[in-house]
Amino acid sequence: MPRILDRLILGTFIRLFLGFAVGAPVLFILGDATENLDGYLDRGIPLGDVALSYVYLYPQFLSWTFPIAALLATVFTIHPLTTHREIMAMKSGGISFHRLVFPLLAMGVVLTGVGLALAEAAPRANQVAVEIRGERARATAFRSNFVYVTDTGESLTGRRLNVGDGRILGVTLQELSGGPAGLVRHVDAEDAVWEEGRGWTFRNGFTREIYPDRTEVTFQFSSARFPGIGERPEELLESYRDEDEMTYAELTQFGNRLLRSGGDVGRTFTKRAQRLAIPAAALVIILFGAPLATSSKRGGAAFGIGLSLATTILYIMLFRVSGALGYTGTLDPRVAAWLPNALFLAAGLVLMQRVRT
Repeated sequence: MPRILDRLILGTFIRLFLGFAVGAPVLFILGDATENLDGYLDRGIPLGDVALSYVYLYPQFLSWTFPIAALLATVFTIHPLTTHREIMAMKSGGISFHRLVFPLLAMGVVLTGVGLALAEAAPRANQVAVEIRGERARATAFRSNFVYVTDTGESLTGRRLNVGDGRILGVTLQELSGGPAGLVRHVDAEDAVWEEGRGWTFRNGFTREIYPDRTEVTFQFSSARFPGIGERPEELLESYRDEDEMTYAELTQFGNRLLRSGGDVGRTFTKRAQRLAIPAAALVIILFGAPLATSSKRGGAAFGIGLSLATTILYIMLFRVSGALGYTGTLDPRVAAWLPNALFLAAGLVLMQRVRT
């Protein structure tokens, strides 16, 4: 008997979830098109390219809808069973409410995994959409008079960086502290050129090496490579890709570079933490929505819609407020990203304890 109920509940939940999850991104697309379509067309972007860009943005929109779709599917699966007294009949047959919702919680774990995969795939698709729309800032193709701290902790200074030809003019590379052998190296070169697969080649310069005993060795070179810098030309720009175009690993790398350079990392690290928190919200929302949907109040679909709408608005409000606090550094980025989930999880556990089993 429980297996039959599991199939019934899972079948209903999956049908509802797929319907909401597939259809909801269309609302995001319509909203964006209503607001920005005139601007796209005014910039000379063909209508077909605009439509194609929305195809590439679909994974991003889909990942955003997972928690909402999970909530709607949960409410419209559990509430009808309550109003038709089917849950009461199941309890009479010895099946507790906790056992009844177990398949939904298991599906929540699956949806979290799918959401994590979407969160990693969406940034690549977002990059393509941005390129199709021509929204990549042209002004960021170069950078003048900059200082950059590399992943290995060396200071890179350049008079001008040209991303197009992968070249830095008037370049200096200096270790900020001695390496394992206590050696400090200072490199000055006329320019440095990026070669794919080989890294940066410094040309027409000299190297000054200072040893722990204060011995100095200086030599000139026409061409040389140094292991202290592995960043690509576009990674040296002051303005990098938007956070929505970076994977979790890229957000980590970019945030660490900002941190070493003294930049503000609140937004970057909050966005990184949200890459895990948003997919996990599907499981948390199911745990919260299932006992809430057992209300015996009549109202059918109207009650389900009202409950889902109120919960969605509350979650989005908490998500926005805590995210803003994380961006500004008022809250730790991980706390800011996970706070809505933590509050809903706590409320869900309390509701689950209060449900008559």
